[in-house]
Amino acid sequence: MARPPKTSTPSPAPTPSSATGKGGAGTAPLARPSRVQMSDIARLAGVSVSTVSRALSDSSLVNPETRARVAELARSLNYSINIGAQNLRLKQNRTVAVIVPYDPATRQHLSDPFFLSLLGSLADALTDRGLDMLITRVDAGHLDEAARPWRTGQAAGVVLVGQWHHHDQLNAMAVQGVPFVVWGAQLPQQLYATVGSDNIAGGELATAHLFERGAQRVLFMGDPDLPEIGQRQQGWERAHARAGRMADPTLARKVPFVAEAIRAEVESLLRQKLAFDAVFCASDLMAMTVIGTLRRHGRRVPEDVRVVGYDDIALAANFEPPISTVRQPISEAGELLVEGLLAQLAGERVGPRLLRTELVARQSS
Repeated sequence: MARPPKTSTPSPAPTPSSATGKGGAGTAPLARPSRVQMSDIARLAGVSVSTVSRALSDSSLVNPETRARVAELARSLNYSINIGAQNLRLKQNRTVAVIVPYDPATRQHLSDPFFLSLLGSLADALTDRGLDMLITRVDAGHLDEAARPWRTGQAAGVVLVGQWHHHDQLNAMAVQGVPFVVWGAQLPQQLYATVGSDNIAGGELATAHLFERGAQRVLFMGDPDLPEIGQRQQGWERAHARAGRMADPTLARKVPFVAEAIRAEVESLLRQKLAFDAVFCASDLMAMTVIGTLRRHGRRVPEDVRVVGYDDIALAANFEPPISTVRQPISEAGELLVEGLLAQLAGERVGPRLLRTELVARQSS
């Protein structure tokens, strides 16, 4: 059964001075209704209902000034229309937006093999269900922009790859009723659905494996400000505790997913003569860069330094030496992300899903 478009409870209506139509006189403020309608916004903006509808859909048929005025009124009244979910129920919209945030500081591109693997898994899961995939990007500093394809009716719902640094913005999207699922870590006070691997267990597996192979000082490399990477570092710390060892804080190196930064960090450590005989890298690509840099400076892998990565991308098994890594179940992830989104659109409450990780031992360790 079709449901009416979803709107949210309004905040107090604007004063007449802030609700003047283009070229017209000020309009009396609305009494505070229980539910704001599109006609209310049209009256405040001094335009027709059809113009409001087009403006909220970001149509080029409406001039930019009017679009901006209507959008600001809608925001001030906490108004949003669930166009995406309505169209899916009416079988008019079979598109899911898959969004990979873009961090201008690190410039991690879609060509990253992990992103490509996850996108491929999502594409398979969506195709199997007769759904289309819209791939787009948003600034990682403004994750709430991920709701845009749903708000404009381009997509029935959203799959977001990563929480980055803005868990709070994702909680706000959940409160607003945006249908979305995130590939990422399970965090405290989380209001949105996630699918992700057990990063703490994965970090512990990688570090314990290096200890078992005889390593004494295991370096961790990654940016713990990213939730998934922070949990992998927790696993590194837990493995030390379980082995009765103290985790040396100088061996935890905060490094972004940028090849130049990774190379510079390894070279700096070698110049400082910091003692380490193993490296647990937060990704396989990072492990490849670490191995290449170590070799250029005369360090052998695994004879001098053992290395373990994370993800188990296809390149890991074909690198020289083949890279030991923590496998994330990417094929299963695509299925669960799509299932979680469709369950939300069907009105179900969806919780987080934690996937099992697995150590894959190869020659690099």
